[in-house]
Amino acid sequence: MDFIFVGLLEDWNLKVGSTAKNIALELSLHHRVLYVNKSLDRKTIAQEKDNPFIQQHAALLKNKQNSLFEVQKNLWSFYPPSILESLNWIPWDFLFLALSRINSKRLAKDVQDAAQQLSFKDYIVFNDNEIFKTFYLKELLQPKLYIYFSRDNLLGVPYWKKHGAKIEPMHIAKSDLAMANSVYLSNYCRQFNPESYYIGQGCDLAHFNYSADYEKPDEVKALKGPIIGYVGAIVSLRIDHEAIEAIGRHASEWNIVLVGPEDDFFAKSPLHSYKNVHFLGKKPLSDLPAYISSFDVCINPQLLNEVTIGNYPLKVDEYLAMGKPTVVTRTEATQIFEDCVYVADQPADYPRLIETALREDSLALQEKRVNMAKSHTWTNTVECMFTAIDKATAH
Repeated sequence: MDFIFVGLLEDWNLKVGSTAKNIALELSLHHRVLYVNKSLDRKTIAQEKDNPFIQQHAALLKNKQNSLFEVQKNLWSFYPPSILESLNWIPWDFLFLALSRINSKRLAKDVQDAAQQLSFKDYIVFNDNEIFKTFYLKELLQPKLYIYFSRDNLLGVPYWKKHGAKIEPMHIAKSDLAMANSVYLSNYCRQFNPESYYIGQGCDLAHFNYSADYEKPDEVKALKGPIIGYVGAIVSLRIDHEAIEAIGRHASEWNIVLVGPEDDFFAKSPLHSYKNVHFLGKKPLSDLPAYISSFDVCINPQLLNEVTIGNYPLKVDEYLAMGKPTVVTRTEATQIFEDCVYVADQPADYPRLIETALREDSLALQEKRVNMAKSHTWTNTVECMFTAIDKATAH
């Protein structure tokens, strides 16, 4: 099959993985894939002129260079040559949507040109969570199938909510099928399109090796007593500081180790006065397994709000891949982990569940956690994707 990826795609040359990039890579093992990097718009060019990836894209357009590159067998990266318009300032949904057709037409023309160069026919369009600029692509491209992929609850962000509250349901409804990487988001899509499917989330767990003998990092070598750890961005929008405070107050012999960059809220938080709470700052990805290996219990104290409620908790897979007992905040997305984690309904639950996790840990439970994490592969995600396609096309 031929697949065309459009939407909120990370620049292919950005050395950071993403859900769409990993799905594209997995598909390219047996199918042809055209990965259409996010189009430039005038506002982005002006505001992010120092971004090297924006500069690279803009240079291709200015010099009218070839913008279609073969990444590997069956996979191409394409930089759309058209400049799109920035329209979110428009206050009225009907006018915003009407003018959005301009962006869709420009993008569709670019995609058609690239598809023609590659002799793509009867292709499937995979839209990575872009609501507006791709709204008319189904009508303009007439693909064999048009898939809307939901991986974030964009409507929790003011920029997207302004017009998206009305337009995203319309976009989902007219798609041939919708897919999502969390149970919450698949249920959300199903409100507007009965052909909505949860396809799971693959994880690149190559760095997180349960069997490896990691040297304990210097910052934690001197800590005595159980270490309760978190790895990731420490930001007030996503992390529940009350849960961390509850853990810190509960047992002075516990050490709470937080690895990741802080926002201003946490930088000024009273948590910095707790003798058993340690903020270690951002660390290289290659160092994270050593920190996780040093934890006795891992935590994911997610704050529940519009932005976070549908998120797939990728760090839980990383914790489990290391065999670590893990305490998480309950969300719809954590349902798939509930046989292998301890689930908190409120911040005050964390200390009790950590005590249980410390007491119950065993080799058998560690192996169970590792096997759970290993089941979340990109191969399985793509298999679920094809199962959904088969179900949708069978009607």
